[in-house]
Amino acid sequence: MPKLAVPLTESQVRALEPRAVRYSVADGNGLVIEVMTTGTKVWRFRYSLGGKRQPLATIGDYRMISLRVARAKAQKYAEMVANGVSPVATARRDRGAEAKAEVLREGAELYLATEMAGKSDEYRRTTRRALDKDVLPAIGAKPIKSVTDADVRAICEQIKSRGSPKMALHTRNVVKRLYEFLIARQLATANPAELVPARFIATPDSRTRVLAPDEIGAMLRAIYASDIRRPLKLALHLLVLTMVRKSELIEASWSEFNLDKALWKIPAERTPKEREHRVYLSSQAVALLRELQASRTAASFVFPSVRGDERPIAKSTLNQAVKALGLDVEHFVLHDFRRTASTHLLAMGQPADAIDSALARVAKDADAQPAARAGQKEAQRKTLQLWADFVDAQMSSR
Repeated sequence: MPKLAVPLTESQVRALEPRAVRYSVADGNGLVIEVMTTGTKVWRFRYSLGGKRQPLATIGDYRMISLRVARAKAQKYAEMVANGVSPVATARRDRGAEAKAEVLREGAELYLATEMAGKSDEYRRTTRRALDKDVLPAIGAKPIKSVTDADVRAICEQIKSRGSPKMALHTRNVVKRLYEFLIARQLATANPAELVPARFIATPDSRTRVLAPDEIGAMLRAIYASDIRRPLKLALHLLVLTMVRKSELIEASWSEFNLDKALWKIPAERTPKEREHRVYLSSQAVALLRELQASRTAASFVFPSVRGDERPIAKSTLNQAVKALGLDVEHFVLHDFRRTASTHLLAMGQPADAIDSALARVAKDADAQPAARAGQKEAQRKTLQLWADFVDAQMSSR
């Protein structure tokens, strides 16, 4: 029995590098991507007619055709072959309809037609609105590679002058994602929006992103199904369960934990409020930490750099791990886990002060009576355990 091809992902296709000779990687259903020695990637369709292998039919340049669109075309050609018809002439006509993107307006239309096709109606609507209202009227006629960070700043400043800093930030992010797409298609070499810091456009409190329950489950299932290192999978899971800040997690040392008491004491010098923060660990978090402890490779840090235990993993490591998964989660950053947890816990009827304490948003009353402190502890422990149980339920639901 012939070996079945494992379906590719967009991130895998982007990562394919040229070799001394050209080579092909199969996606399945006759679809292959051929990587030339120059680095150009071309979609092809492999098929047989009358029991004889036929020359490959060319679908088109990867820079112009996404994986999703290539699969759709391969499916169309496979149906033609099943009816005894060669797809070559149809493939040639299809290629003729693909125009090369030279200016930004053409690149944006390609982006909307391919990358945006599988997104939600609301996501496509807001993306197109940002492009049509502010970006394309200003720089749509410019060559893709000629757009600068000054162009992006000018657009953002114009939107801010209308009293809409959040829309300015959204528009900057639309341009950033557009150029990520164009770079992946080798239509651009640099991302001008990356040189425009978000903090200069809108304040941090402008973020309102909350993951829906099914997004929480889908993200964690994708993380565990990926091939990233096991410790990073556990780190991302712990980031969800503990509701701490990313820096507080990745810089954690084993000396801060008492797993027998399900307690994590983050020292004052590692917290923004410069006050010790106690995290009352859920049973799920303890289990993850015990696994990390059993396989620890360093004496100090829970998540040591692969280069040694004298330092923790880099602050960008978890972001890069999530980005490499190619998840279809819109407008998401890791810090949104904290807002996601608080929003869902409030909806579950948990006390706001217990949630704020779990997030270290409020300073605990050092002068409170022992009974009151014990009550605060139990409220936080209950809150974190309820949250962990909720997350478990999303991971197990489909």
